[in-house]
This record gives sequence, C-alpha cells and structure tokens, in this order.
Amino acid sequence: MTADNGLAADMRSCPTREIMLILQSMMFHHTLSHGLLSTIIALGGFHMSLQADEPTMRDSVSLPQVQVVSEKPFAEVIPAQVLDARRLEQLNSLSVADALRYFSGVQIKDYGGVGGIKTIDIRSMGTNQAGIFYDGIQLGNAQNGQIDLGRFSLDNIEQISMYNGQKSDIFQSAKDYGSAGTVYLQSRRPRFEGDRRHNFNVTMRTGSFGLANPSARWDWKISERVSVTASAEFTSATGRYKFRYRRVFADGTVAWDTTATRRNGDITAWRAEAGVYGTMYRGYWQGKIYYYNSERGIPGAIVNNEWKNSQRQWDRSFFAQGRLQRTLSRVYAIQVNAKYARDFMHYLNPDTTLIYADNRFWQDEFYVSTAHRFKIVPGWDANLSVDWQWNKLNATLPEFVKPRRNTLLAALATAAVWRRFKAQASLLGTFVFDRYSAGHGRRGRDFDRLTPAVFVSYSPWRSDMLNFRAFYKQIFRMPTFNDLYYTDVGNAALNPERATQYNAGVTFHHDFMLPLRSVDVSVDAYYNEVSDKIIAVPKGNSQYRWMMMNLGRVKIHGLDANATINLMPLPGLLVGTRLSYTFQRALDYSDPSDCLDAAGTYRKQIAYIPRHSGSVTVHGAWREAELDYSFIYVGERYTNSSNIPVNYVQPWYTHDVSASYRFVFSPLTARLTLEVNNLFNQQYEVIQNFPMPGRNFRVTLKVDF
Repeated sequence: MTADNGLAADMRSCPTREIMLILQSMMFHHTLSHGLLSTIIALGGFHMSLQADEPTMRDSVSLPQVQVVSEKPFAEVIPAQVLDARRLEQLNSLSVADALRYFSGVQIKDYGGVGGIKTIDIRSMGTNQAGIFYDGIQLGNAQNGQIDLGRFSLDNIEQISMYNGQKSDIFQSAKDYGSAGTVYLQSRRPRFEGDRRHNFNVTMRTGSFGLANPSARWDWKISERVSVTASAEFTSATGRYKFRYRRVFADGTVAWDTTATRRNGDITAWRAEAGVYGTMYRGYWQGKIYYYNSERGIPGAIVNNEWKNSQRQWDRSFFAQGRLQRTLSRVYAIQVNAKYARDFMHYLNPDTTLIYADNRFWQDEFYVSTAHRFKIVPGWDANLSVDWQWNKLNATLPEFVKPRRNTLLAALATAAVWRRFKAQASLLGTFVFDRYSAGHGRRGRDFDRLTPAVFVSYSPWRSDMLNFRAFYKQIFRMPTFNDLYYTDVGNAALNPERATQYNAGVTFHHDFMLPLRSVDVSVDAYYNEVSDKIIAVPKGNSQYRWMMMNLGRVKIHGLDANATINLMPLPGLLVGTRLSYTFQRALDYSDPSDCLDAAGTYRKQIAYIPRHSGSVTVHGAWREAELDYSFIYVGERYTNSSNIPVNYVQPWYTHDVSASYRFVFSPLTARLTLEVNNLFNQQYEVIQNFPMPGRNFRVTLKVDF
C-alpha cells in the first residue's frame, strides 16, 4: 500500500524531528539515572536467571523442537507465543502474516491475494504500536510506521515469537523496550551434522493464482568458528481469482450481489539475503545483508460495484546489520548492534478520473545500539542500553519538506528472582528531534518521554506446574512523517500517542503418562488505554480534505486463552492440538464534540476489531507422513466506530488442510506437501470491499542435499 492509500484508509473514519545538544543529553542521563536508582534498590533482594531470546552459542548448534504452537511455559516472566521452523512447515502459511494469525490477541489486516498488503494489530493497540524485529534489530518505516508482513516469506524463517509488553530478557537494546507488543523474526542459521561442511536445499512451490515460488539456500562451514549462509527466492503470481461479492447489512438488506474476477493483483518479487555467523571466547558475532525488490498491482476496493483498478507500486528494500555480544567478566557483558537501511517506493495511479499520482519516496536509516549487563550480586542483574537512530525521508511530492529525525533512547532495567518469585522493571527515556526543509532549514518539534514498566511472576510449586504473572507498562508512539508532514494533511503540532497496559495471567503445564503426553493452558486478562490517538478529521465542512489530529481515546478490555494438548494414542502416532481464543472490547472514548458523527461513535467498538476470534490447529504425524488441519474464526466487525448497519462486516471463518510425506534417498531427502486453503470456498472480506480468495491450492516440493 502506498503512503497515499494507507493514509486514506485511516481517514475513512473520524474516530478512526539533528542530534540533541550535548547539554540536553547530559541532563537527560542525569534525570534517567536518578529516577531509576530507587527502582533498582527496591528489587535488590531478588535474582533472575536470564533467558536470552537471541541465540547463545549452544543455541546456535541446536534448537528444541516444538511440535505445536505453544508458549514457553515458565522460562520468562512473561512467556512468548512461539512458532518454530518445524511447525511453520506444517501450517498452511505462505508469509509471516499468515502464520501470525494463529497467535491469540492478533488481528491481521489483509487486503487479499499473494501480493496484498498485510499488517498486524496486537490487542487493538494499532499497527504502529507493534515492534517487528528481524534477527534482533527492529524493522523501521518512519514514513507511515507500518511493516508489510506479507513480503516476508517463511522459507528462511527459523522461528517467530511474539511478546505482549516486552521481552523478558533485559540484555537487549533500548528499542526492545519501546513497543506495546513485539514480534521477533529469526532467520535460519547454519546447522551442520557430523563432518558436513555444506548444506544445500531447494524449494519449489506452485498453485492457484498462477503462483510460481522457487527458493534456494546454501550453508557453508568455513571453520569451526565461522559459517555463512545465503538464500534467494522468487515469487510471481497473477493474483486473479473469482469471487462473489455479496454486500449484506446487519438488518438483512442486500445492497448488491456480484460475481467477478479479481484483477490487477499480480506480483513479481525477489528476495536475496546472506549472513555470516561467528563465535569467540565467551561471545558471538553475526552480520546480515537483505534485499527485496517487487512490482505489484493494487486491485483497490470495490466501490459502487466497480472493481477495475490500474494502480501500480514498486518497492525496493535494502538493509545491512550486525551484532556482537561478549561476556567480558563474571559481572559484565556487552552487546553492540548497528544497521543501515534504505527503502524506495514508487506509487502510480494513472486513472485521471480519480486523482492522478506518480510519486516516489526514499527513506534512509542509520542505527547504533549498545547494551551493558551487570551482575550486581549473584542473582541480581541490571542492564543499561543506549540507542541512536537517524531517519530521513525524501519524495517527489510538490513542496515536500524532506523531514529528518534523530532519536536518542536510553533504558535502565533490572531483573531478579527470589525462590519462586521473578520480577523485572525498566525505565525507557526517549528524546526525539525533528528537522525539515521548506526552501530553507527549519526546526521541527522536540519530544521527550519517560516510560516505566514492571513485570512479576510467581510459581507456588517448585515444579513450575502453575504460574501467575502480571505486568504494568506505559508506552508512547511518535507521529510518523506522514502524520506530521504529509502535504496538505500532516499536522506538525501533533503529540505522540500515549498508552498504558495492564495484564494479569496464569499458566498451567503438566506432563502425563501415555497416551496423554502434556497439557498447557494459558489465560491472560488485560486492560489497555490509548490517549491522544492520532486520527484524521475533516478540514472545516469538507468531506474530502482531512488533517491529522490528537483526538482519539480508546479503552480496551480483553482476554487471551490458549490450550495445547499433545497425545500419543498409538505407538508412533503423534497428535498435537492447539486452541486459541481472543475476546476484545475495544471502545472509542473520543470526545463526542470533536468528531464527525460523534453521537454514533462514542463508546462503540473501534474499526475492524471483532469481539470474538480464535483458531484451532490439529497436527498428526505417523512415520514419514503428516496431516494438518486448521480453522480460523473472526467475528463480526464494523468499518469504523459508528456501529451502524451500513458499516457492518460479516464474520468469517476458513478451513485449511495439508498433507505431506518425507522421502529419503540418501544422501538427499525430499518433502512433498499438498495444501487446500479455504476448503469450503467461503466468500469473505478481512477489509471491507477487498474480497479474499476462495478455495485455492498449493503444492510444495523441498529437497535437501
């Protein structure tokens, strides 16, 4: 989606910053240190064993196999929802966005098809409140704050993990503390068995909509301490699929009933990335380069029974990043991260009957981070992290102001455990400095915020069979460059969105004798409140000219529940079942006097958030054969906070099945997978007026040499 289109989508509903002066920086560090001293002392009696999400050297040799989607039972204060590489192969998922649908508390905005834009919303906090990390470093988009998760395929992903609040490992960058929810994408690392020095695999995927999706990966063990990997992937699809578009309002009124073929949804894309991984005495280092290039059609929304669109979009994304982590003594360890990224987007709308547009955007980003972990006493750790990030946006838009942003972040955190009690506290300081050009250099507004977080957990029994947890966190998100400076729409006077999170949960885990192997149950209740929410409102009496404003306020009550059951009903037959359920009551509490249609939006469910949603997955394995079934349900929603019949979107659900078989032809192995998605050909929409594909098929052959 273009910046134009993404902004326009937000505007359809009303409810819907050079480096700091040295003196300012010194004042900030003094304030931060003073404010956290009491917090560290308060937790001084506790100890917490660190559970690093980033791989240790032992982890780089082998990872535990997770057969079903499940949470790490009690390794952390707040556990993560995790999908490992083996489970990702079993799900009917093409991209990272497809896989995330199986996590509780997650809503995916999907505009349809292989090339459709796909973004994530965690616990109704908004897309911009979610942090997406790739190999431990955050993916950024200063332009509109959104990461298209549809472009990240699963062929080179080793693990996906999602945290509510933040990761429990305090040895991390300051950025890791800066989101309401975080998703970590870990790419595949080289694994070598025995005396092998090379691994090579190729994958070929084809299916409905003209899909052709080959990929290849090569691993090379240079020495006992250094290895490299390279992977490449090509994706092509016509994006054409038949659909029946039947618009039915909540009162039963049928607006229209259309049968047609979805057009202009084609995509041609390729990805290439390479990584180098090394170990050292009491540490490791790694580097990564990534490149993505795509051209796609934008099929657009079906409005007034019209579905012919001609918009096109070209994207190029490149980044190079590295990490070094080393333990220098028994009490001190250091971590250093660095990254450079450059993104390009070209959006073309040749239709002069609408608004002709031929816009190009360039983004640049530099990022450096250091983290310092201290063992104060045996059992009590602290961490100090400092990050600096520079962003720049340029565009071909008339009178574009070319914004630049320097961001300084500092986080002080402490973690401890005492017997069966674990605790973690952190304080994040964020200073943002904007500059822009409009014929001459101009200074934008500066922002500074301190945001605390506290996490606790308690296990009444040593077995950790039962665990109780809770957390409190404050966070904010900066307005994007589009929010502040987009031509004729941006508002340079915007304040950051502020959010407060409360969570209380319980987890039960127990291992049994056969045939029931294990049971995991996790339930979390939460309350989130978002203030100064950035929304689009009409300029004056016009319905076609808009401006971004801090008028929104949202209160969210929710419940996430997960249950995992592993069985072995017969010798050699493994069955894993997982159920997830999410309830969300996300109400608009914006000032009724500020917004259009205020009477119909106050205390109503916000746009595209269902009250009820959930999923069921079943995995069966017998020798070399596997069978998988998944069911996803999303309840009724509204296109904006005016919950009236004309804005009603019907519930939808899909059934997906897949079967695979592993062939062994020494020295190679092959895996053949057949998938049927949307088995019963349901006609549905995730986003109104963007019909989703009906029944479709995929065939995948993966060969390992």
